[in-house]
Amino acid sequence: MAARPLVSVFSLAGDKSGETALPPVMTAPMRPDIVQFVHTNMAKNSRQAYSVSPWAGKQVSASSWGTGRAVARIPRVGGGGTSRSGQGAFGNMCRGGRMFAPTKTWRKWHRKINTTQKRYAVASALAASAVPALVMARGHKIDEVPEIPLVMEDSIEAAKKTSAAKDILAAVGALDDVEKAADSKKIRAGKGKARNRRYVLRRGPLVIYKSNDGVEQAFRNLPGVELCCVDRLNLLQLAPGGHMGRFCIWSQSAFAALDEIYGAEGKNVPEDLMANADLARIINSDEIQSVLNPAKRANKKYLRKKNPLKSIKALAKLDPYAAAARESEQRAEAARKGNKAATLKKKRESAKAKKQFRAQGRSFYEQASKQGDVCADGFNIGA
Repeated sequence: MAARPLVSVFSLAGDKSGETALPPVMTAPMRPDIVQFVHTNMAKNSRQAYSVSPWAGKQVSASSWGTGRAVARIPRVGGGGTSRSGQGAFGNMCRGGRMFAPTKTWRKWHRKINTTQKRYAVASALAASAVPALVMARGHKIDEVPEIPLVMEDSIEAAKKTSAAKDILAAVGALDDVEKAADSKKIRAGKGKARNRRYVLRRGPLVIYKSNDGVEQAFRNLPGVELCCVDRLNLLQLAPGGHMGRFCIWSQSAFAALDEIYGAEGKNVPEDLMANADLARIINSDEIQSVLNPAKRANKKYLRKKNPLKSIKALAKLDPYAAAARESEQRAEAARKGNKAATLKKKRESAKAKKQFRAQGRSFYEQASKQGDVCADGFNIGA
């Protein structure tokens, strides 16, 4: 919000010539969400209905062949003697067929907007135009402008020549913004360049007047400059693209007329929901902290549940006897591991002792199995 209760009035030469009071609407709350919503819906109200031809893709005689012929049931062109016969028709997947869900002219093109919302959005856009930071954030070149909002004498409404308009803008440092808009002129991307909207350029200052004594003819030919009567303030001009902070140049009469348009006799000026929007400061204030409950302790942390099949301590809580049996089993296993070397040594010595007599028994067996002189002649003993 603007912090000054008085706003300077500048002459056409750029000198300060007086002061005027800041209208209450310039201190209205700024709601970018409402501005964006209203702008989006307002911009839809100037659309022109369009649709494809109702007969497009259907100007052919075609019918389905039905089932049993091992082909799709899509309608097919009848007749013969040409490549077109037998081809699929009508469907959006067919060559030469209609589009899916053909567009109709009775689409819902326009949007209704609550009057209170529209007025709130305009008031927010006017308040944002009085904040230099928002005006600069929107991209306007106002480094040489002496004051925001910029109010000029009523003689600006009597300017009739574009050369005079350029001199006025140069005197108050606003010509930089016009040149910025002129330098940004480029050919539009897309098909719009062939539809009578070939060029695009950035927005420049918005000149707001009370009565048109030639000001429209003087400023209308400057690139990016727009004009608006204070009685017909338009959100599409005050917040192009739904972005608040348009650089506005006011005539003194138009600026004073805001007191009549908004106020006791006119439209209501929106009020802030909160006098102080600094929530952190409010919560941490002594008045709030003195009546709050003390901070609660952190929640109790529970240990991870142990598996009694793997943990003896967990098993002992469930079945102490089973835990004792498992411990004794583990002790016996540990004892067996400790005596393993001695047991192996004893077994190996026993096996070694047995090996000593194995060779002797083998030789005895061979000797006993050998045929000696007794049986040299077979079993003919009596011969």
